Amino acid sequence: MALDPKDFPVAEHALPNGLQIRLLQDRSLPVATLYSFFRVGSRNERPGITGISHLFEHMMFNGSRKYGPKEFDRRLEAAGGTSNAYTSSDLTAYYEDFASEALLLVLDLEADRMASLTIDDASLARERDVVKEERRFRTDNDIDGMMDEALGALAFLAHPYRWPVIGWMTDIEAITRQDCERYFRTYYAPNNCTLVLVGDFDGPAALAAIEKLYSPIPSGDALPPVATGEPAQKGERRAIIRYPSQAPAVLVGFRGPDGRDPDSLVLDLIEAALSSGEGARLKRALVYQQELCVDAHVFFGWRVDPGLFEVSLKLNPGMDPARAESSLWAELSRVCDEPMPARELERAKNLVRAQLLRGLQTSNGRSHTIGQMEVMLGTWRALLDLPDRYAAITAADVRRVARRTFAHHRRNVVTLIPGEVEP
Repeated sequence: MALDPKDFPVAEHALPNGLQIRLLQDRSLPVATLYSFFRVGSRNERPGITGISHLFEHMMFNGSRKYGPKEFDRRLEAAGGTSNAYTSSDLTAYYEDFASEALLLVLDLEADRMASLTIDDASLARERDVVKEERRFRTDNDIDGMMDEALGALAFLAHPYRWPVIGWMTDIEAITRQDCERYFRTYYAPNNCTLVLVGDFDGPAALAAIEKLYSPIPSGDALPPVATGEPAQKGERRAIIRYPSQAPAVLVGFRGPDGRDPDSLVLDLIEAALSSGEGARLKRALVYQQELCVDAHVFFGWRVDPGLFEVSLKLNPGMDPARAESSLWAELSRVCDEPMPARELERAKNLVRAQLLRGLQTSNGRSHTIGQMEVMLGTWRALLDLPDRYAAITAADVRRVARRTFAHHRRNVVTLIPGEVEP
């Protein structure tokens, strides 16, 4: 059943400088969430400045013309609010959860840093050190991080999805203040931002405040094109990592469609059938029945450009990775060759629908979902018929998309083997 548009009376506005505004009132509780979605992520970078999008996520909390260093969080927390941010391959998002009476403060804080972020050598050096330590912790010395990084570099030859969101260490070390200033002027302009406000507020008053605070900010130049000329994959690719881990691991990636392709919805259901819950196929077969793995996990996320359908296997100590791989290929072949039973397909649809609906329970969840739909699918209205689109997927659709996605020549396999490597 489609979502009722009456439950999502989103007001759409745009300022002359290009800022997109989406407002959704909900007076049930005196709270609100503001998201600022910037259409910039690691796909907008180039060799030499990889990681600059994530670095900017840190830089954005270092002060601006009106509010000095660390004042953003101090003022917000004093008003009872909280903030956070994240960077992905396709976007950077900042959000605040707050009591509704703090709305004007939150808007002033966000507009001030968009208009006049402080970018100096001291703040760059400080945040660079933070990001370098984060990279050491999450990638250089983390099994999942190093395998994910290796998979991206293996699966993509030309596309910017090739490098990790956090960037290569040598690039993080080399980014200059001038690089940051150019990046800020290009990608943090209002014409590259969608503002989403959900919660308890007066619509006309909120819009008037946004217009007053954001209208003076000039729009930026047209965004540089992204180099998306990835050649077709014509054969299986493999990489081996040796690291002193307790057990082997295998990470597999299959090149898939972009987020706007209807086949992405089919892959969402395949992901749920293979990996969601204790009764999922891979956990049942590889973890419980064959006892090859301690965990079998699938991840597929929508991306602006064609991304990856990933399968992660954490093997039992001493297990032969080739044996686990063989069992994985057998399970994926079943999805390709056998119609998915009606009960299993319905279970996957229920899981995906429940996940979607859970994301709409809070003001933060609704604000995030509206913004994600705007950035990834072009309009928040795509949300409304998503349940119907999932419900219409058939077992034949599952087989068709599985056969295309899991073809042997699309495999990209990273294997972690316990052991030391000479530096």
